[in-house]
Amino acid sequence: MSEPRINDRIRVPEVRLVGPNGEQVGIVRVEDALRLAAEADLDLVEVAPQARPPVAKLMDFGKYKYEAAMKARESRKNQINTIIKEIKLRPKIDKHDYETKKGHVVRFLKGGDKVKVTIMFRGREQSRPELGFRLLQRLAEDVAELGFVESQPKQDGRNMVMVLGPSKKKTAVRQEKRRDAEREAQDGSDSSSDASDDTTVETAAETAPETTQETTDA
Repeated sequence: MSEPRINDRIRVPEVRLVGPNGEQVGIVRVEDALRLAAEADLDLVEVAPQARPPVAKLMDFGKYKYEAAMKARESRKNQINTIIKEIKLRPKIDKHDYETKKGHVVRFLKGGDKVKVTIMFRGREQSRPELGFRLLQRLAEDVAELGFVESQPKQDGRNMVMVLGPSKKKTAVRQEKRRDAEREAQDGSDSSSDASDDTTVETAAETAPETTQETTDA
């Protein structure tokens, strides 16, 4: 996005002028618009250069840039990066391995992350896609309390893929962890009230959420 043109950088004979409070002033010569800006101790900023004539507004450009930067900063602060974890399974996985992989899926969903579940077919297994479909259905049912099927099972080359989404968003998970940590700290403080003065109570700092993708092979 190009830098807005302000004051003497506006090179057109006239503009459609908007006042500082959004009121429509009308089409005026640039010289008159600049004079009004100077009288009000404001800037003349071109806000719609493609219009005919261009639209310009009277504003405090420095204040405008500051507020825009603060909004962008707040937006970045509140933005949560979506991380997709991946679990790979074989269609004929044994019970023990299945429970292990399911445990990984549960952990990821509890952490507020999406999970891509991939069934890998080899050799003659490729002629039995229903095995992979049933396995994915079984996994989805087993973790239904924590997540939902965001993307239904579909064939992807020699693999079959399904995406599970967490029931709780990462922001809710973080808030819940923060509340749990505060409660634990409070409980620790209460239980130590009768201890001697030289007793030190330590609480663990909240662990930062994972930011890297994990892949678990079959």
